[in-house]
Amino acid sequence: MKKILILLLLFTSIFANAQNEQLANNYFDRGEFEKALVSYEELLKSQPGNSNYFQRVVECYQQLQQYQNAETALQERLDKYRQSTLLVELGYNYQLQKNDTKAAKFYNQAIDKINENANEVYGIAYIFERKVLVDYALLAYQTALAKEPKMSFNFQMALLYGQKGNTNLMIDMFLAESYQNPQNLPIIQNQLSRFMTEDTNENFNNALRKALLLLTQKNQDVFWNDFLSWYYVQLKEYGKAFIQQKAIYKRNPESFSSIVNLAQMAMEDKDSDAAKEILTFVLDNTNNLDLLIQAHSYLVEMKIETATEKEYPAITQELDVLIKEFGISPYTLSLLKLDATFSAFHLKDTEKAKNILKGAMNMPLNKYQMAEVKMDLADILLFEEKFNQALIYYSQIENDLTGDVIGQEASLKTAKTSYYKADFEWASHQLKILKSASTQLIANDALDLFLLISDNTVLDSTQVALKQFSRGDFLLYQNKKSEALAQFQLILKEHKGEEIEAVTLLRIGKIYEKQGDYSKALENYNEIITNHKEGIYMDEALYFSAEIYNLKLNDAEKAKPLYEEMIFKHEDSIYAVDSRKKYRQLRGDSNL
Repeated sequence: MKKILILLLLFTSIFANAQNEQLANNYFDRGEFEKALVSYEELLKSQPGNSNYFQRVVECYQQLQQYQNAETALQERLDKYRQSTLLVELGYNYQLQKNDTKAAKFYNQAIDKINENANEVYGIAYIFERKVLVDYALLAYQTALAKEPKMSFNFQMALLYGQKGNTNLMIDMFLAESYQNPQNLPIIQNQLSRFMTEDTNENFNNALRKALLLLTQKNQDVFWNDFLSWYYVQLKEYGKAFIQQKAIYKRNPESFSSIVNLAQMAMEDKDSDAAKEILTFVLDNTNNLDLLIQAHSYLVEMKIETATEKEYPAITQELDVLIKEFGISPYTLSLLKLDATFSAFHLKDTEKAKNILKGAMNMPLNKYQMAEVKMDLADILLFEEKFNQALIYYSQIENDLTGDVIGQEASLKTAKTSYYKADFEWASHQLKILKSASTQLIANDALDLFLLISDNTVLDSTQVALKQFSRGDFLLYQNKKSEALAQFQLILKEHKGEEIEAVTLLRIGKIYEKQGDYSKALENYNEIITNHKEGIYMDEALYFSAEIYNLKLNDAEKAKPLYEEMIFKHEDSIYAVDSRKKYRQLRGDSNL
């Protein structure tokens, strides 16, 4: 019984202390420093050794400009505990009073402590960093390194040099750290990529490129070739990244998987020239069955994407030859799936497509392969307007792979199916959840469709225009471009000036673009640029127009101002990075 009472008292004390701490923190966060001070002083009395409570007491004194009280508390604690970090705190207390001479005296005393014992750097440098005393933090690390050269603070010093704007030293430190501790490479590359995308003057990118090139020349380790390849990938310069991957391959012929991954990235970013070059290299230099099938699949996929109806027979023949050469097995699943989707969406032979996929489902597939086959089968059933049958397969994938990317993709397709059926309420419910999907691409697609539905429901509760629009989108899904074009043109005629006008113009522009009618595509994009400047489709209209002038019409002078407007007025757009790169190319910038 006595033990139980002791435990109850202890628990009550802990609970009361936690409540008091929360109250003190709330006062502090709200800027009520007098009340916070009283609470923290009470907490400190109960736990005199608690450094967090003590720090908050000092900070309350400083916020209330009671600097003498802060100094007394700090000096007494320094005398009692001999903590060198308190020297920094004393110096900072003088700095708040604009007494830089006395502040420097205490800061230098802290540095002297590192001279006596290099291990003191961890606490002292941390306090300097927390107070944003960058120069003293750097001096602390440099002092420790002078005393103990085996210590390493490359990462911490790189961040500090970055704060000072000394990007050259930051780069040197980050690169040194990445080589000494490769396990930190992802963190370092994440830091560098932030500077690469934020630096609009290109100075940082050039400095990093030169540093990496120098290291590849000085050091024969393929680590630097791989790092330089990563650099070019960030800039979407896949051809240059491939040069580095080839250099790695010459020294390590087992490195083909990275090359195939590079081709896939180039395909995703529509750099078909680089992708074809990379995949052709793979075919010429490997006997690995998986890589050969993968490379052939990607090459055929790219052909299908740009093919005209006249080219369909040649693609059919190529697929037949490849499947005959490599056989029907789980290893050739990518070719079988490609054959099925091409047959359904381009040749309109859905029965052949379904037979291919149902045959594949009888093979010994893992759960992810089975999900991919079911997804394609559901897509074809949706193409046939067998909505409920399609939803059954999408739901199976969602249930089998909840939380996986392919499971989220199935959820998005379920939402799109509801949208195509004009069940906008249920589609919105599903899309609201998918907006926070772990995969950015799925989250963005979900958000776009959610906004399309919500924006065109507010002013039109009957959703007449939206129903017509979703029908047009479904015709596009079925690859019926002419019928879709007629549907969208009808919307423009019947709903001129309504919310749905801008996105309809965008759809029409895209259809004309795919049909090769670039003047009509530009005409529709220009309608958005002229009459919907404040709308959410402005960045797409600008970018798509610039791409036509640049890549299709070879008119750099008309493309440049469009890319420039993207850079300076739509820097948050997903097309901003590519716009910046192409603008610089057209402007003739060197060292891209």
